[in-house]
Amino acid sequence: MSSDSQQPRPPEGATTDTTTLLLCGARLTDGRTVDVRLSSGRIEAVGTPGSLGAHGARVDLAGYLLLPAPAEAHAHADTALSGDVPGPVPYAAEDVQRRATEATLLQLGHGATALRAHVRIGDVQGLASLEAVLQARRSLRGLADLAAVAVPRLLTGVAGADGLAMLRDAVKMGASVVGGCPDLDPDPAGYVEAVLEVAAEHGCPVDLHTDGDDPARLARLAAMAGGLRPGVSIGPCGALSRLPGDARARVADQLAAAGVTVVCLPQGGCSGTELRGAAPVRLLRSAGVRIAAGSGALRDVANPVGRGDPLEAAYLLVSQGGLRPAEAYGAVSEAAREAMGLPAVRVEAGFPAELLAVRGERLAGVLSLAYSRIVVHRGRVVARTSAVREYCDSAAALELPRQARPDAPP
Repeated sequence: MSSDSQQPRPPEGATTDTTTLLLCGARLTDGRTVDVRLSSGRIEAVGTPGSLGAHGARVDLAGYLLLPAPAEAHAHADTALSGDVPGPVPYAAEDVQRRATEATLLQLGHGATALRAHVRIGDVQGLASLEAVLQARRSLRGLADLAAVAVPRLLTGVAGADGLAMLRDAVKMGASVVGGCPDLDPDPAGYVEAVLEVAAEHGCPVDLHTDGDDPARLARLAAMAGGLRPGVSIGPCGALSRLPGDARARVADQLAAAGVTVVCLPQGGCSGTELRGAAPVRLLRSAGVRIAAGSGALRDVANPVGRGDPLEAAYLLVSQGGLRPAEAYGAVSEAAREAMGLPAVRVEAGFPAELLAVRGERLAGVLSLAYSRIVVHRGRVVARTSAVREYCDSAAALELPRQARPDAPP
């Protein structure tokens, strides 16, 4: 367990429920059935059913699998939910704030209690979209933690001077992560160097978009980023899969040595990259690269059907990426939180009360049919989704399964 001194402080003004909440009869991934008591935003105790007393509110989780809550490591709050907008996407402050708020609540309902949102700065919008996302973050305090990544267009040459100044202003305004798209700059290496310089000045993490189609460029990025704290993430790196095998292996070794995290996007691409494809997650993992998974585009022009569901991302890592269910869920929970600089979460006493309960018995089944969910943030239930499947009367004689608690009678 990380010490309090190593854990990030709650956002200014964030609320933590000081009452006690008892989660009753939850199933854990190791097969145990337990009660879990939450207090002051943390897990206070875990015990056998009925052993923790009945003080405070209770939530019956019989029939649910209790997991550490996922985190959304790669969202685009300024463009989310804009795919159905007729004509040009509106970037007025109220439009961006509304979309960012609605998108965050949608992903919170899926289970993500912390989100990292990339926001473009510069061009016509300047810092207006960032300010709108930061306003959404303030309005969502107590429901979800939303962090903003400043994404400038150009940072090198005469045209990049304004972008560099605006990037510094964005960090001062409240962007907690320095990002960007070096592949779109005439001097990608210079772009990365500028980003790392600003991040070092302010002690910010770095999160960059790249297709990963140039091994030499990735090698230079790894060399420059090695050892930077609090860390560097890149993604979605979909073009890595199309490189020759020996080139892929060299890049994987270089990224692992530099401690760079790769955030893949199993559900599709995003507006920050041009190429589609899935990163070679098994190769990267075997080389020692930390792999996190995000959602990317959420129903915008880059992916008009993007769902923003971390459990779907984990499902795709299993069904298409070849990972085991526990590895895949770790990519959207443990690894995602680590990439975002958040404290670890385990269903054990002393850990943050960031939890997701999904109806089901085992992780594989949950990733396949994750319909009913209960989301806990800072020790209180903040979202609940219930789904009921029913069959017509003529099917009753077939004794078809229906959604119910495993211990409930027919």
